[in-house]
Amino acid sequence: MKGKLIGIGVGPGDPELMTLKAVRAIEQADVIAVPVKCQGEKSVAFEIVKGACSIKDQTILPVIFSMSREKQERIQSRKEAVAAVKKELEQGHQVAMIALGDIGIYSTFMYVKKELEKEFSTEMIPGIPSFCAGASKALISIVEGRESFVVMPSYKNASQLGQALEQYHTVIVMKAGRKINEIYKILKEKGYLGSTSVIANCGMPSEYIGRILPEQEYGYFTTLIIKQPEKMEIR
Repeated sequence: MKGKLIGIGVGPGDPELMTLKAVRAIEQADVIAVPVKCQGEKSVAFEIVKGACSIKDQTILPVIFSMSREKQERIQSRKEAVAAVKKELEQGHQVAMIALGDIGIYSTFMYVKKELEKEFSTEMIPGIPSFCAGASKALISIVEGRESFVVMPSYKNASQLGQALEQYHTVIVMKAGRKINEIYKILKEKGYLGSTSVIANCGMPSEYIGRILPEQEYGYFTTLIIKQPEKMEIR
């Protein structure tokens, strides 16, 4: 009998934000596949799981997804990750592959799913994205009425951000930590500082929710929610 592959979003950081369905699926799984960037790396997603789930006899399977700038190295690591998960499925095991936030938003699970879904039963269990949890903590909406928004996986350049600000009521920039000073200058020039919220390490001990501060250092898990100032209209 073939196993089943389940992709599970574990939320942004607070174990209490995991869904009941996610907790149950992880606790019932034979194998928990934990994506990491390199061997031995500590997984934030798995720390969340340990805070919400009873981990007993499950096999913990680290699966490496290289973040190398070399495309071939990234492709090879994905192939090896798929092979490792497939081996468990072929043994009839139920594999729960976890991911921060929601399983369908920039998740490494999708690489595995695309390769294995034709051969094995597959399921996806959603989780709360960091920008949704962060907006709630900041006591702001993301969009209202007939407004629109866009999610950018990272900041690339001023032109890209400028176009997004002109076209959408709300712009969400993920993984913005390393470019915060550059983004700050753009937002200050365009008059968006007062309507920008920083969501850093949401749900974690080092969480920061507040205004953008150029002198402050922000880590990898930093998201910006940039709302259109009330006096402005999108094109």
